Amino acid sequence: MMKNLRWQFVIIFLTGLVIGILLLGEQKDVGSLAATPRPAQGGIYTEAVVGNLQRLNPLLDSKNQPDRDIDRLLFNGLVKFDSRGLPKADLAESWGISQDGTTYNFTLRKDLKWHDGQPVTADDVIFTVETMRQGTPTLSSDLQDFWKSVEVKGSGLNLQFRLKEAFSPFLDYVTFGILPKHLLNGLSGDAFVNSPFNLQPVGTGPFQFERLIVDNGNITGLVLRAYKDYHGQKPNLSQIVFLFYPDSIGALTAYKENRAQGISQLTPDVLPQALNYPNLALYSGRKPELTILLLNLKNTEVPFFQEKVVRKAIMQSLNRQWMIDNLLQGQAIIADGPIFPGTWAFYDGIKPVAFEPEIATRNLKEAGWVLAGETDTVRSKKDVFLKFKLSVPDIDRYKNLAGAIQRDLAAVGIQVDLEVMPFESLMSDRLNTRSYQAALVDLSMSKSPDPDPYPFWDQSQSTGGQNYSQWDQRVASEMVEQARITTDIDERMRLYRNFQLIFEDEIPAIPMFYPVYTWGADNTIRGVRMGPLYDSSDRFNNVTDWYLSLNPITVQVTPTP
Repeated sequence: MMKNLRWQFVIIFLTGLVIGILLLGEQKDVGSLAATPRPAQGGIYTEAVVGNLQRLNPLLDSKNQPDRDIDRLLFNGLVKFDSRGLPKADLAESWGISQDGTTYNFTLRKDLKWHDGQPVTADDVIFTVETMRQGTPTLSSDLQDFWKSVEVKGSGLNLQFRLKEAFSPFLDYVTFGILPKHLLNGLSGDAFVNSPFNLQPVGTGPFQFERLIVDNGNITGLVLRAYKDYHGQKPNLSQIVFLFYPDSIGALTAYKENRAQGISQLTPDVLPQALNYPNLALYSGRKPELTILLLNLKNTEVPFFQEKVVRKAIMQSLNRQWMIDNLLQGQAIIADGPIFPGTWAFYDGIKPVAFEPEIATRNLKEAGWVLAGETDTVRSKKDVFLKFKLSVPDIDRYKNLAGAIQRDLAAVGIQVDLEVMPFESLMSDRLNTRSYQAALVDLSMSKSPDPDPYPFWDQSQSTGGQNYSQWDQRVASEMVEQARITTDIDERMRLYRNFQLIFEDEIPAIPMFYPVYTWGADNTIRGVRMGPLYDSSDRFNNVTDWYLSLNPITVQVTPTP
């Protein structure tokens, strides 16, 4: 973006110089100039959180978003990731990877301290890994088994992880929040889950637990205060207060009544109301999800899914922007591939597929899919009709989208019959058994900054894995398999670029859109920046930059996702 702008900068500089000289001759009323707000120390930020508090423990928070949001401020991992999915130092000041990609060595920062003043050592990391090996109620069995396969040892400030084989997404796995061994050692099972620690946590993050807010025996909020010995940039804010509400309407009401300055989530049902508050800045970021129309490429009941011309015609016939604008209240971004935009692995040379039903109709006709009679509404070829069953979760969002898909495809002569069912049944009875024709679902990469597309698209995952489309493409599989074992990021970028080009050409499934997460904060809260998200707690990535300004500007701010 910058490489051809040098001459513009020269013009801007010269123009600014001339204007500056002219302004020297002008007398201005200094009092009429708005003062530029500067970061200030101190101040309290209060956020209305949608949901309830359960347990503040990074090994117990995977099923409760409010817990994860707060834990982001309390705990740290060895590394963290920026919005592009690139690793950065956190508790580890450095790390190295062996040439064969099986050994990872980490060195912790010096003088790390828990919130209670005790030193952080390699023993705390090893203890946390051992706890994951034992398992917790919210830890997946896959993650538990993964850590059982990794050898970890260390002492003092040094740690070593040894893998059985090279696995380049490994750094994803060391973002887990590290727990204090001196407070939790010896606890397991129910004792670990019900430990008082989970409501009075001790971590290493930029903020530390201060107290719960309790009303009539119910936890209605909590207070965090800035941690003076934090190893990173010290926070500008002195306190963050979280107040819990059952839904976005309650949270927005808290803002309206000046009980909160921020709202953790603005769902589509309250977004129009939120836009009416001129001092409420809205921040949107792409979620780590891909809404996709899966096609079962090996289902003999729908053999036409094997034809690329049919798959492309389906994609060209869907008015995805209309769906975003009218069904999703603008809270999504059109998707054209399986790798998330804004990440280091995304290839921006992919050509968007436009809404072109006329071209889709022409291509289907040329491929032999015709309307045989004057009254026919469904295309056919050799007694095979272009119709399929679309399975969707019994959730309004999906049902509304499925109705739009049905309407758009009917316009080009493709019949879609809807099968609405509980999400659990869709997974167990249709996707896992591969006994579906087409399905509208979200593929989630939540909490996984590494772009690894292997689980959803590799040949080996066609049976028993998550390659629900059963895409059987050897070259594409070789790309994602090789990218999984090389630690050279430039080589991984090349492999993923080639993978995306193959996906673009074959269209094994129909990418629809990337959903968007939106939250709001009063514009007295400055310094907020937000990029693409891997979890909604990522909105706190630069929380140490936030500060309170007493000079609000009445402007509606809606950053581009």
